[in-house]
Amino acid sequence: MEFKLQRDIVFFDIEATGLSIIKDRIVQLAMIKYSKKGGEPIEKCWMINPGVPISEEAMAVHGITPKDVARKPSFRDLAEEIYDFIGHSDLGGYNSNRFDVPMLMEEFARVGMELDISKRNLIDAQRIFYKMEPRTLGAAYKFYCGKKMENAHDALVDVRATVEVLKGQLDKYEGVDWENDDEVIKEPVQNDMKALHDFVNDMRWVEPTQKLKMDKDGTIIFNFGKYHGKPVGASLAADKPYYKWILNMEFTNQVKQMVKELVKSYESKDRFIKPASCSLSV
Repeated sequence: MEFKLQRDIVFFDIEATGLSIIKDRIVQLAMIKYSKKGGEPIEKCWMINPGVPISEEAMAVHGITPKDVARKPSFRDLAEEIYDFIGHSDLGGYNSNRFDVPMLMEEFARVGMELDISKRNLIDAQRIFYKMEPRTLGAAYKFYCGKKMENAHDALVDVRATVEVLKGQLDKYEGVDWENDDEVIKEPVQNDMKALHDFVNDMRWVEPTQKLKMDKDGTIIFNFGKYHGKPVGASLAADKPYYKWILNMEFTNQVKQMVKELVKSYESKDRFIKPASCSLSV
């Protein structure tokens, strides 16, 4: 099956020093780029010196040791190459909305670059899988592709499997409706990246760590702390010490930028503008 693309799409997978989007760093990054013009996909894989220790738990999963990356370039060294490879492409992966996309955004932010996702379709094959057939990547590969997955947790093996899984999903769910107790969506799994983006993303969550979300009226509110459920802009405009605390603590760069925009918007009395960066849903 060939993907029907309005723009290029890059599927990618990250292996990291741990599971914290803020504290941990990338040690391996693999990407496969499909062009809207067709032709053979382009594969890239980088081993990266993270500059921080790799946790024992992470090494037990992906098998990458400090020795493996000791002489490899840093993310700063590779940032321009990776950024240029992505270009204006849509992004796809497996659990990518919750982990890979925000971690990549943080890595770029640390070197003074912005990976703007506001105009990209984000295709998370795990979200399709969890909504239609809840399980893991290995199970998804067996279920949709009829094969056993070998060498799981190597980034390039994982991203190749993700591509095959998505193609299997497009075949299996062609013409199939999605239903839960109070909602029916007609044929949501289509060979159309915008349709897949709309299906897998819950628009209530405006950033992947789920610290901020949108209420039923479209106002962005806190999902933690003493202002839980309260509007972000109004609350922080009235409590500048708490505002400064958020900007100085270990929240993602995306959360901090959104908070700044919401406070600025509130203080200018233009209280109902949704910041352009509020675009990643989970």
